[in-house]
Amino acid sequence: MPPHSTPKRGRRDEHPHPHPHPVRFPFVHSCCRCCSRQPPPPPTRGGRPWMEIARSVASLGCSKEHQRIYADWFALADPDGDGRVTGADATKFFAMSGLSRADLKQVWAIADSKRQGYLGFGEFAAAMQLVSLAQAGNEITQDSLKREDLSSFDPPVMKGLDELLARSMAIVNVVRPQENGTSQVQAPSTNSWFSSKSSKKIQTPLTAVTSVIDGLKRLYIEKLKPLEVAYRFNDFASPLLTNSDFDAKPMVMLLGQYSTGKTTFIKHLLKTNFPGAHIGPEPTTDRFVVVMSGSDERTVPGNTIAVQADMPFNGLTTFGGAFLSKFECSQMPHPLLDHITFVDTPGVLSGEKQRTQRSYDFTGVTSWFAAKCDVILLLFDPHKLDISDEFKRVISSLRGNEDKIRVVLNKADQVDTQQLMRVYGALMWSLGKVLNTPEVMRVYIGSFNDKPVNESAVGPIGKELFEKEQEDLLADLKDIPKKACDRRVNEFVKRARAAKIHAYIIGQLKKEMPAMIGKAKAQQRLIDNLQDEFAKVQREYHLPAGDFPDVEHFKQVLAGYSIDKFEKIKPKMVQAVDDMLAHDIPDLLKNFSNPYQ
Repeated sequence: MPPHSTPKRGRRDEHPHPHPHPVRFPFVHSCCRCCSRQPPPPPTRGGRPWMEIARSVASLGCSKEHQRIYADWFALADPDGDGRVTGADATKFFAMSGLSRADLKQVWAIADSKRQGYLGFGEFAAAMQLVSLAQAGNEITQDSLKREDLSSFDPPVMKGLDELLARSMAIVNVVRPQENGTSQVQAPSTNSWFSSKSSKKIQTPLTAVTSVIDGLKRLYIEKLKPLEVAYRFNDFASPLLTNSDFDAKPMVMLLGQYSTGKTTFIKHLLKTNFPGAHIGPEPTTDRFVVVMSGSDERTVPGNTIAVQADMPFNGLTTFGGAFLSKFECSQMPHPLLDHITFVDTPGVLSGEKQRTQRSYDFTGVTSWFAAKCDVILLLFDPHKLDISDEFKRVISSLRGNEDKIRVVLNKADQVDTQQLMRVYGALMWSLGKVLNTPEVMRVYIGSFNDKPVNESAVGPIGKELFEKEQEDLLADLKDIPKKACDRRVNEFVKRARAAKIHAYIIGQLKKEMPAMIGKAKAQQRLIDNLQDEFAKVQREYHLPAGDFPDVEHFKQVLAGYSIDKFEKIKPKMVQAVDDMLAHDIPDLLKNFSNPYQ
């Protein structure tokens, strides 16, 4: 079989297919418009594109011909066949391009925009397109992948790649007799061309660390989880993590009083209805609805979704059947949902309605989702600026997640400019009392629905203001998938510090308990003076006061346990977590950073 010819520079219709017999690559990908489901053309508002998010995660322009070529190349660059080209793999493969280290550094930074530490097939195809642009003398920037003529460029010239492809297809690996007595040549595995990894490691991909997320999983199982189990951290703070918690897509939760436009906001981004959506002026959403990607349109009951191992909702079982009956999952195929999951919540009660007790811990559930979500949108209506007692409790439950909160003044075109100024000032004053922070919270002003802006009320200046505010918020949401990996690391470090402080607290309480008699009185005394015990731990171990848990919540949970049954503090176990924070996580981030740094 003759070796493949290297593609020439120029337009793709100026040369024959360089791969007459492409290697079949059994890897599902979605880098190309030709093979992935596409949304309808993005509608515009005021002449400006609106579906920025969907377009930012939409597939790159890539022909079927180039798709097959990059599939062959990806098989060579991914020696262990796990669908990931790591930094070590990339440095060997990309070296054949002949580009400078500075150019390859920029290529990797743009292709691995999510900072996962590896390239999937879509990212690899994007990297090859960037290499092709660089070889043609173009400057590589963040906007290079948005070029309209990107698909017209030929695949890059990779020196020595033809020989490797020819060898992978021509060398006899297995000879087996056929019915006519002749032998059949079978193409060998490409694993050996670039890899120094052992076959044992290839056979156990679940234990192989090929990304930042894989490394966090291993560190959690080996170092953090033993500490959490020993001191029952999962009962006091957050359930134990599972693989699905690490692998879950970024989540955006919407909170607000009823009829503030939460469901309409999600529908507006998707540009279509989702299963189970109900919209009306009355409290129509009476349950937590997770809107996520699925093969078909359907709704899944809460009890079913909470026990699925591949879903990150197992921890919700602790809230009981009363909550799970008010929880459901709405699935549908959509390009935006392939990257972001939305959490629609029941309207926060106000006035006389809040006197009606819910059948489940509403505040506890919102706190659970807040810890899992990447962004929390607080929606307000210009006609409903009062923050009810339940809303105050909900906002207080977001403590520790203030960096995720975005405030949206929705339906702002229902009031004129003068009223909008008063509404904005009143909202800032109300938020200042509840959030209790010296920083001024950013408030996005707009009208997130499918109707045109009411220009008669806000005027041309107000319309332009709304469009700019909406663009800013959409740009913020558009960056969520890119920041997902960094968010995972941030949440993991936060959890590790909280677990370590929890262990110190339990150890201190255990130390204060008598050895023989008077245990019940001693425990009650410790619970009553828990704030003083927190202060002792803080002084002894030089810990920041802001990292300590809520005293009242800790008291409630601790009352159900016998302190005497807890284990004493184990220095080795705590030291393992300290080493993880000081060395293992920095080393992990360094190993999976840009390989051309």
